Amino acid sequence: MDFSIKAFDTKNTIASARSGCVAVAVFENRKLSGAAQALDGAGDITQALKSGDITGKAGTTLLLRGVQGVAAERVLLVGLGNADSVTEKAYSTGVQAALKVFATLGAADAIMALPLAEVNGRDAAWAIQTTVLAARDAIYRTDAQKSKKDPAPAGVRKLTLAVPGNAAGKAALAQAIAVANGVKLTKDLANLSANVCTPTYLADTAKQLARDYQFNVEVLERKQLEALKMGSFLSVTNGSEQPPKFIVLKHMGGKPKDAPVVLVGKGITFDTGGISIKAGPGMDEMKYDMGGAASVLGTFRAIGEMGLKLNVIGIVPSCENMPSGRATKPGDIVTSMNGLTIEVLNTDAEGRLILCDALTYAERFNPAAVIDVATLTGACIVALGHHHSGLFTRDDDQHNALAEEIAAAGRATGDTTWRLPIGEQYNDQLKSNFADLANIGSPGGASCTAAAFLENFTRKYPWAHLDIAGTAWKSGAAKGATGRPVPLLTNFLLNRV
Repeated sequence: MDFSIKAFDTKNTIASARSGCVAVAVFENRKLSGAAQALDGAGDITQALKSGDITGKAGTTLLLRGVQGVAAERVLLVGLGNADSVTEKAYSTGVQAALKVFATLGAADAIMALPLAEVNGRDAAWAIQTTVLAARDAIYRTDAQKSKKDPAPAGVRKLTLAVPGNAAGKAALAQAIAVANGVKLTKDLANLSANVCTPTYLADTAKQLARDYQFNVEVLERKQLEALKMGSFLSVTNGSEQPPKFIVLKHMGGKPKDAPVVLVGKGITFDTGGISIKAGPGMDEMKYDMGGAASVLGTFRAIGEMGLKLNVIGIVPSCENMPSGRATKPGDIVTSMNGLTIEVLNTDAEGRLILCDALTYAERFNPAAVIDVATLTGACIVALGHHHSGLFTRDDDQHNALAEEIAAAGRATGDTTWRLPIGEQYNDQLKSNFADLANIGSPGGASCTAAAFLENFTRKYPWAHLDIAGTAWKSGAAKGATGRPVPLLTNFLLNRV
């Protein structure tokens, strides 16, 4: 979908704008938005409200044709709820409802003239990004690997947002489109079948991003990983025929001496569980166990398009977790890059085994902050469902500030988090009689013990962990990747600038 912005004023009125459809807001208690009033010269919209054909409740719609004094072929009335308090949810619901109608029209273009700057506590930039992401999500297709593609949907393909066409509006639209492009890349990668999206495929994607946006890229192979003594990461790769890839992307958009932000993404391109094999039903969805890696690559796609003035490093340890005669066995003890020994009690707790070496590798960049992103634990879905990503970090002033910074970026984009605890009590659950620590804890608090495990490898820099097991993927009839947490990560980085 193509997007543009346009300002309407007394000379260039919205009533005189030629378009297939113009969407305007109405509210409960028969109130009209400013744009709706501008189209109501003959009273058609007021009459529609009086008739009860639309209540103004958030998400309700009514399509009018041939409205007197309006150049657009159609006028779509969109309910946004309470006129005195348009909530984020009401606005998002209204946008999604409008887009559903747009998809059914014979019109190729439309104007979205909802009150972008009247959402409580939000500015027009927030509304622009919300609208663009929703529009791109509405037309996203998952038929890339079908021999016969689904018929191209009809409906609106050019959307104009009624926003002042000043520098701020143009910049907000450009950022929104960049985020949407990053989200799309993340979805595309996570939706691909695992026989296509291998560690090598992720490495090739990173190389293509580097060519497109002038990133520096390095892909470490097995011999280099052995030389670095990444025994924990390599233990996960033992059962697979696919070679492991350790991907390092560098976007050096800030000053040369500025400490970078490092993003670390779990890149398990398929997770059978290894010797601790998973149950068969639903195992096909384990192709998305590289959702953390996909979100890091998607975020780099977004910041590359933006030309972000910040130093950002992306680290993606990638491999498969497969069973074979060479696979790591429960009870094996491996040595991580930082020297800690790990008793592998369950080979299906493999994400933390590849992340811990990546987190140690991150030390060499003297980072300002490190955020690791991983579809790490099913327990996080039990705790938070599919609404919030789990957010973990240490409990001190510095890390509390980092946690709030991340949470605020999530709230600003609707890509929300919920903070959960770590600490010595969870580390106590990871004690082993035979190694420095075990890769799973005693029963209870599995998401917290997983985060506590990772915390052992992050003592030299500010660090936070995002468990996206419940937010990166949808199951059931809507099966597929969501693109989260690209909006959160991108907003966090923008705020750092």
